[in-house]
Amino acid sequence: MTASSPSPRVIIVATNASTVAGGEAIIPWHYFRLLRRRGVDVHLVTHERNREDLRAQPEMDEERVHFVRDTAASRRIHRWGMRLPAAVKPLTVWLVMAALSTVGLRREVRRVADQAPGAVVVHEPIPVSPKYPSLMTAVGGPLVVGPLNGGMEYPPGFRADARRSERWLRAGLRVVSGLAARLAPGRARAGMVLVANERTRRALPRAVRRVPSEILVENGVDLDLFEPRGPRSEYAEPVRFAFVGRLVDWKRVDLALQALARLPQAYCLDVVGDGPEGPALRRLGQQLGLAERVVFHGRLTQAASADVLAGCVALVLPSTYECGGAVVLEAMAAALPVVATDWGGPADYLDDGRTGVLVPPTDAEHVVAGFAAAMARLASDPDAAREMGRAGRREIERSYDWERKVDRLQTLYAEVAARA
Repeated sequence: MTASSPSPRVIIVATNASTVAGGEAIIPWHYFRLLRRRGVDVHLVTHERNREDLRAQPEMDEERVHFVRDTAASRRIHRWGMRLPAAVKPLTVWLVMAALSTVGLRREVRRVADQAPGAVVVHEPIPVSPKYPSLMTAVGGPLVVGPLNGGMEYPPGFRADARRSERWLRAGLRVVSGLAARLAPGRARAGMVLVANERTRRALPRAVRRVPSEILVENGVDLDLFEPRGPRSEYAEPVRFAFVGRLVDWKRVDLALQALARLPQAYCLDVVGDGPEGPALRRLGQQLGLAERVVFHGRLTQAASADVLAGCVALVLPSTYECGGAVVLEAMAAALPVVATDWGGPADYLDDGRTGVLVPPTDAEHVVAGFAAAMARLASDPDAAREMGRAGRREIERSYDWERKVDRLQTLYAEVAARA
């Protein structure tokens, strides 16, 4: 479908739609702005907390972005829930809060759908977890869900690292996902479910597997924002690498720090992002003698992240539980090679030796040694690193440009609307 082809009205609904929150939250905004740029009659329904961020965006449209506030009940539950242990929150207060937010979002979606006649498609792109239930039923048109991405496990050598509470939580989610899909049957009644890969399709609850599905990778790249900044014949000191992402335990930034500690003093690391592991990682950096070689930038905008990447040799991502990995695609778009664990999303995106280096996640020592060796090799051979970067950019232009993804999405919207 081209930009001039007819399209049904589209309502994108997501609790989180943000350019600064990180992770999947930016996906709904990309869909909205690109569809609007094409002249599609599209609306975005999201939570009030995203208002300040979205109002600052050049492509914000006050008449088409609708914000939903928390109710008094949800605020009371939030205050009560903050007293619970962290391991208990996901299956209690977070689930209840999500349900209450979704009820408000659904009410607003129905109101927007009733504003004008004609075919309507409602798109709920996130949460991307295949186990998550949805209350988006009877919303004025067929529901499109996803792309979803999940069905992950830790690598065998790292499964013991998962906290007992986390293992309990994941086991609980597997048990209740089927029941949740029946109690909150939005996905089971959807017109189409989009999945990033076959692994995710296999992870869908049984009731959702009956819905027509298509494969569409959930992540994409803004090629105008992440672009090559010019060729390099050599790397001046200090030699910089970057990590971009939330500072959570499964990202294993500690392994990147340990790898850096094995390299010469001229090697440095830019850490972009924040999260609960931030204080512990700063302490580890001090213990390893890296205080002058690691810069913790905190959370940055995508534009600022692109600026950091422009000064680096490569992106490093030692994650052991990465379903997707949009940062991998962004680095490839910027013509940087990527050093990542050979697991999950990065293993799907990268061609080992051609667009980056994949390190088998056998165990922590193997990952640290493998990352240190790959970083040293890329820094000492700018020609090889530059060729990997060019190959990565070509792959992004061919398969992960947001514009191409939206082309496909418009075609799927039309198919779903025609069947409704």
